[in-house]
Amino acid sequence: MALIKSISGIRGTIGGKPGDNLSPLDIVKFTAAYGSWASLNNKGKKIVVGRDARISGEMVSHIVVSTLIAMGFDVVDLGLSTTPTVELAVSWENAAGGIIITASHNPKEWNALKLLNHQGEFLSAAEGAIILEKAASEDFVFSTVDKLGIYSLHTSYLQKHIDAVLNYPMVDVESIKKANYKIVVDAVNSTGALAIPPLLKALGVEEVTVLNEEVNGKFAHNPEPLPENLVGLSASVKKNKADLGIAVDPDVDRLCFVCEDGSMFGEEYTLVAVADYVLGKKKGNTVSNMSSTKALKDVTLAHGGQYFPSAVGEVNVVTKMKEVGAVIGGEGNGGIIVPDLHYGRDALIGIGLFLSALSYHKNGIKSFRSKYPDYFISKNKIELQKGVDVSKIFEQIQKKYKNQPTNTDDGLKIEFDNDWVHLRTSNTEPIIRIYAESNFETTANNIALRLMHDIKEFS
Repeated sequence: MALIKSISGIRGTIGGKPGDNLSPLDIVKFTAAYGSWASLNNKGKKIVVGRDARISGEMVSHIVVSTLIAMGFDVVDLGLSTTPTVELAVSWENAAGGIIITASHNPKEWNALKLLNHQGEFLSAAEGAIILEKAASEDFVFSTVDKLGIYSLHTSYLQKHIDAVLNYPMVDVESIKKANYKIVVDAVNSTGALAIPPLLKALGVEEVTVLNEEVNGKFAHNPEPLPENLVGLSASVKKNKADLGIAVDPDVDRLCFVCEDGSMFGEEYTLVAVADYVLGKKKGNTVSNMSSTKALKDVTLAHGGQYFPSAVGEVNVVTKMKEVGAVIGGEGNGGIIVPDLHYGRDALIGIGLFLSALSYHKNGIKSFRSKYPDYFISKNKIELQKGVDVSKIFEQIQKKYKNQPTNTDDGLKIEFDNDWVHLRTSNTEPIIRIYAESNFETTANNIALRLMHDIKEFS
């Protein structure tokens, strides 16, 4: 069905022919290529591995672990874990790198290898290109029997991650505890069920209801934490008279909230609210990708900082954050990056900071949301047919809107007075994403529909 090689790692559907899907042969080849690359960096012979709860996760993990051992690496296996936990563990273990086995928000038939460097951060495009070349040419050598790596299972890192959140200076555990929150969590049948309830208990939240808590990878609904997939969470928040709801994706690096009346806080505003709180305590700059809401820029300027956009993709956000010394950053999909904890999207630290900010507000999460501007982002996508030349489509669209300001650093972004639309191919799926933002929902939807029509016209 699909095998996608990108800056986000190696992602594909399970089953089918090698080279067209994420087959066992492809898993061995790309893992060995990664191991060969890691060996060149002289950062030791230890690799951290962890996975979400996907049905194929255990199978993929066995292949990845065995391949790394065959390459001579000692493997620290976290078992069922989260993406940010693996990122932290790479640093804590002084490892040469890490592999996270997760396809993030993709449906259950997908899985992926997310590749980390020795800092627990995603690889650069240049590093990824080296690995893809090594995989294509099979430029790797396996170890002799006397130099095989050693396997060890470490299941304590989720707790270490929780402890790191509790000890983070801006997480106010006492204030959260005093707020006496009643919270519903949608764990989407993955490792959020292992991470979020214990975190909330540690933060002093006594009443926690968990939906889809069986960790089996049989996602009860589409696992992307979008409003249309959170109907059950919304209903449960109202039914239980909870103060709020929390939703994460299967590998727990995206985070969004539901208000007490069942309405969406808005995934775009997860980062905005956390940044507002952080900037109130620590002055500095912020970064988000250019598909994210302009509300972050508004908040940053209000605190006397500077806002900088980046290309889409966590590694691009991180690169820009380092370049401008940002104190907080992330992506509008609910990804929070707190650099003095680690340079990775992390729902756990996001929850700690968000609840701290909310606990100071006193009047509930719906009122808390009203502090921020009501911009609307219309998020859409068009599936691509094989062989479509997206660059030519974008060229034609750019010509059509030649009188408008455009940016081609990452796909095509077009500005219309105070509104904008961003077109880009996905790093993780064979689609074009179309994001449009305006002060008015109907305007944002109409801009998106207009550009979707343009894409079809020039396809």
